[in-house]
Amino acid sequence: MNWYLLAAVPVFGLLVMVHEFGHFITAKWAGIRVEEFGLGFPPRIVGVRKRERGGWEVIWPGGKRSEEDGYDALKQTPLGGTSGGMSQPGAAVSSHTIYSLNLLPIGGFVRMPGESGDATDADGNYDAGSFAAKSAGKRLIVLVAGVTMNVILAMILFTFAFGLGQPELLPQIGSVVQNSPAAAAGLRPGDTIVSANGQPIKYFSDLQNIVNAQIQADNNHHATVPVTMQVRRPGQAQLVKTTVNVREHPPAGQGPMGIVASNAITYNSLPLWQAPIRGVQYTFQVTKEFIVAIGQMISGALPFQVTGPVGIVQITGQVAQSVPTEGWWPLLSLTAVLSLNLAIINILPFPALDGGRVLLVLVEVVRGGKRLKPEIEGMINFVGMAVLLTLMLVVTFFDVKGLIH
Repeated sequence: MNWYLLAAVPVFGLLVMVHEFGHFITAKWAGIRVEEFGLGFPPRIVGVRKRERGGWEVIWPGGKRSEEDGYDALKQTPLGGTSGGMSQPGAAVSSHTIYSLNLLPIGGFVRMPGESGDATDADGNYDAGSFAAKSAGKRLIVLVAGVTMNVILAMILFTFAFGLGQPELLPQIGSVVQNSPAAAAGLRPGDTIVSANGQPIKYFSDLQNIVNAQIQADNNHHATVPVTMQVRRPGQAQLVKTTVNVREHPPAGQGPMGIVASNAITYNSLPLWQAPIRGVQYTFQVTKEFIVAIGQMISGALPFQVTGPVGIVQITGQVAQSVPTEGWWPLLSLTAVLSLNLAIINILPFPALDGGRVLLVLVEVVRGGKRLKPEIEGMINFVGMAVLLTLMLVVTFFDVKGLIH
């Protein structure tokens, strides 16, 4: 077993905990009674809750009767709720929150009464402490808080990543492809590219950017484009000058020059005051790229590619395995990207997602405060959750199939 796969547990746990904490803290601010804050989906492994008369009690699977406080721990269901929890209207419950750890480590939830417009009495009046009893503005804040926290988490993770240092390949040649432009120009393994077209080269990515820019600037679309370079040879003080006629359309598996970088890595870290700025900028950059990619997949410009939980676990394990050699940048940046993905997917206007619930509140506002019937809203969210679970099963099937093959 690849033990690095276990890195997915704290990564998923952090993303979900931060997301649900956003819902939780804003619900408390809005005066909503939070019945349960759960990490993972039911069945419950264990939970804790403050007693009405002081102290704490342990809540075991299936709930338990508290003789002292006179209430039952509600049974759980992953269908409904802000992120998966559904309250039971009319049940006598504690005013304190159950903090639970659940068996299925694929999500989490904050459960509060009235999330589907549930009425608590025969006249259809809402419990004053329920989600449904609050104004549209407060409900919207609670609904978008999870997504907001995931974006903030991404900014923080990118800040740490840039502060600790981004691994960069040094512009040193590891190997040269036979009969390639680099081989024709006399480049050898071990050579270090010092400059290209008069521009200094610090990282291998600098060389790639200059070569790509030169190719794009060739309006006549020649087969090759000359790039002048200065090279430092091992054991030689004098630089070697050469011209590489890079190819605009190299063979499959080869770059324009026909060289492969060595494994020499350095870390490009930013000063303490610059890292947060770059972290915020990079968060917006990645978000924009992700939204554009979604649009291109919908329009057919890009093939539709989705990775499910199994695929993400595999990727996380591979990235975690690179930490000893490449530092924390890969794992921190991957976690930040996953956090942004969770935020963007969750805010899509699809039933059962936060975005779908936001859409229902906005429909209510457009209708002058007239709400959908609770049973209609509940059915919309139930169908949405069923579709999402079905899609997750399909994606997981193809993830597992890909691993087998």
